[in-house]
Order: sequence, then C-alpha cells, then structure tokens
Amino acid sequence: MGEERELLVELLRLPTAGPLETGPGGPLPGLSEALDVFARAAGRLGFDEVHRGVPVATELDRDGVPLTVREAARAPGFLGCQPSSVLRLGPELPRAATVMFNVHLDTVAGAEPVGFDGHRFTGRGAIDAKGPAVALLAGVRAAVAAEPRVGREVAVLVQAVSGEEGGAMGVFGTRPLVAAGYVGALNVFCEPTGLRYLPRATAAATARLRVRGEDAIDDCPGEGHNATVLLGYLAQYLARELGSRSGPRDPVCVAGVGTGPLHNRVYGSGELLLNLPYRDAGSGRRTQAAVEAAVRSGLVAFEREFGELPEFARTAADCARITRLDWLKRDLPVLDNRHPEFEELLEQQAGIPRFPDAEPAFTCDAIWAADLPGAFTVVLGPGELGANRAHAVGEFAELAQLDGFASMVARLLVAFAHR
Repeated sequence: MGEERELLVELLRLPTAGPLETGPGGPLPGLSEALDVFARAAGRLGFDEVHRGVPVATELDRDGVPLTVREAARAPGFLGCQPSSVLRLGPELPRAATVMFNVHLDTVAGAEPVGFDGHRFTGRGAIDAKGPAVALLAGVRAAVAAEPRVGREVAVLVQAVSGEEGGAMGVFGTRPLVAAGYVGALNVFCEPTGLRYLPRATAAATARLRVRGEDAIDDCPGEGHNATVLLGYLAQYLARELGSRSGPRDPVCVAGVGTGPLHNRVYGSGELLLNLPYRDAGSGRRTQAAVEAAVRSGLVAFEREFGELPEFARTAADCARITRLDWLKRDLPVLDNRHPEFEELLEQQAGIPRFPDAEPAFTCDAIWAADLPGAFTVVLGPGELGANRAHAVGEFAELAQLDGFASMVARLLVAFAHR
C-alpha cells in the first residue's frame, strides 16, 4: 500500500474525536476535513461521493438512542460537526451485486504522536479505524486491477462515518445510512479482528446509579448522606453478586464511580456506572433484570450493615430513597447471523478464516446491519483491539497488518465478482 502511506499519516494528524469524547467545550473534530481527504483519495480510484451530510435531530428520537447522546445533543452544533459520507465505485446496482464496507473516521480522545518508521504507524486511529480505512482503499485498488468486473458489474459502497466512539453506538452515523439503503448483499464493518471474519457483534446496556442526598462537613459526618460509602459498598456488592451468577452469562463491567475530590466534607451525591455487554436480546434482558434485583438487595444489605453506625445511620435509613437506578442505554440490537453461501465465499474462495465461535465478540456499529434480508454482515479488520492498544496510550498498526487486510479485501471482492 505504498501510495496510501502518506494518506494514512495525513488522516492520523487530523484530530477527529467527537464531542462525546472531548466533552463540553472541547475542540471541534476535524471530521469534515478527514472526509474530504478520504473522498479525494477514493476519487482517484474511481469512487463517487453519493452522500455527504450531518444527521438530523429526529434520528435521536428513535428507540435505542443512549441517554448520554440525547443529553449531549442539546448543545448547539453537536450534530453539525459530525458528518458522514457514502462513496460508491461503479453504477448503482441491486443489493445482490453490491458489497458495502463501513469505516469510522472518528476516534477516542487523547492525542498520540503520529509517525511511521517504515514498519509501524502510530497515532490515534492507527488501528481503530483510520488504518483499516486506508487499507480498504488499497484492497479495492488491487481488486480492480485483478478483476475488471469490480466497479462495473459489482458495486462497492463505503460508508465513512462519525459517531462510532464515545458511546454513540452508531445511532446518528451508521444507523441512518443503513436505513437509507446504503448496504450490500455482503456488508463488512472494518474493526480489528485479527484478520478473521466475525459474524457476531454484541450490544451493551449502561446502568447508572445516582445518589442524591445532603452534604455534611467533616466535623459532623453523620448529619449528611455519605454517597462515597454507599456507592463504594454498592460497587463491591454488585461486583460480587453479578459476578457469581451461575450458568452462561455475559461479563459485567463495574465502571466509573465518583462523588468528590476533597477530604474535609462528606459528599451527599455521586454516581456509579456499570457497562453490561450482551450477546443476544435474551441475555441482555436477563442481565438487566439481575442488575435491578442486585441493586434492591444491595440497598437492603447496606441498611442492615450500616444502620447502627452513627456516622452512617442517616445514609442507611434513607439509602433506598436517595438512590436511583436508570439506564443510559439499553435494548440495542445484536448481530448474530449466518449465510452458508457467503461463509463459503469468505473461507474457501477468499481464504479468510472465521473468528472462533468460542471467543467473545465485541460491540460495534455492525449491530445496525443485523437483520437485512438476504444479506450477510461481518466484522473484519487487521490487528486486535487490545494488542494494538486501541483506546489506549501507544496505539499502533503494523504495516504488515494493514497490507494483510488490503489483500483480504482484494480477494473478497474478486471472489464476490466470480460468484
């Protein structure tokens, strides 16, 4: 992917973390510029940009939109700085003759040094997912050179989206494009999978426990509500109760907890977050019910254990009244599809191995292409989220990994054209 190396470095230098990542008052993302750069590069391969736009506010009124997104969208310009684009190679053809690739150009927050030493790219988005986006173009270029029907009898769509990171879950980036019909018979979401196709994607629910009590000074700690002790207790209680459930279950992440930073006061308010990935709708409902039951029993246990201690008696007596559980997101779809013909195409004709069924999937925008009739949707990309330090300090992508993905894209498109 020689001519694509400069393109990737250029994209890595553009900060594209969205407002959900940078927070209120943060810098505006350079997503429009990134889409311009990407579209120009794709145009040199023959792609036309058939859609460019920002999401409309009504998209946030639909079921499944996380509460955090709804709240953040109240800020002026939230949607306007997060455009998405659709590029097409070839004429507009029926879905049966179309392959769609989805790449997200937004990243998590946190600047990383951008560089390329001849073997490794570094920078935010190197593996998640600007690197795969550029490797995708290299693969399409190789496919067109190898099989003239690609771009003529086979259309290639590329969704280049925002709103994948920050907990947006694709609700204003990918979801509207899928609903508008920018999909194919085979749909590939470019995320790190170790160059193995993954026909599954989990969704996640996020629970928020909020304590809203009265503060107190450190000299009279028992006169207020101690949210720190209450939420700290519930964090441990929920970890134990939810972690010890018998039978098949999805993991539970007891995540952020916060009350306040000072030593000379008792904080009466605070929050605890739990993230709950689930592999199917049934397990999602069971986990959510388990959380609600564990919160109820945890409050009873806290009242029992702390009710006789003077500093915490008021907190114990009022714990059920001042504690509220709500859901920042829930009831999102999951991807778990089969298609014998396309599975054979991927494995036997394109030489792309299947992601082991025993290994857990992860959450990505592919959930919005879960129920397309007659279609098959997979997640496929270079590297691994953990090993390549996606979302962490030191994110990188090896040139060999990106070259490997480009080769897979080329083989996939040629095999699709031959079917």
